[in-house]
Amino acid sequence: MDSTLMLIKPDAMQKGALGEILSAVQKAGFTVRNLKILRLRAAEAKEFYSEHRERPFFSDLVEFMTSGEIAAIALERNDAVATLRKLIGATDSRLADPGSIRARFGTDNQRNAVHASDSTNSARRELAFFFSTRELIPLPD
Repeated sequence: MDSTLMLIKPDAMQKGALGEILSAVQKAGFTVRNLKILRLRAAEAKEFYSEHRERPFFSDLVEFMTSGEIAAIALERNDAVATLRKLIGATDSRLADPGSIRARFGTDNQRNAVHASDSTNSARRELAFFFSTRELIPLPD
């Protein structure tokens, strides 16, 4: 089994889309290993998105990600990263495949409802950012 992280962003949380997004993910064969609802502080958002620090959209991204509650979700299934990336759709919601999470709940390139890890290395780092090792111990069968 592989693990990955999905964040439900403030725009989707404000729309009340948490349940529908979780349902879609579970129907796609993911198991939820942990879920936290929280609000990022600016320093936390800057650290989490530090790879984008030099990009022109960085300040707007930090402001957006701190504008409301988010849900951090640890997910598990075979080929978790690639499967979740396909399920959520293109970064720009306007270009995402119909029926994808971003097409259904996002509005543009930034307010695109969700974040998902883009590689297994990113997934490890991002999961550790939100969850302790103890919180990610697989549930017994």
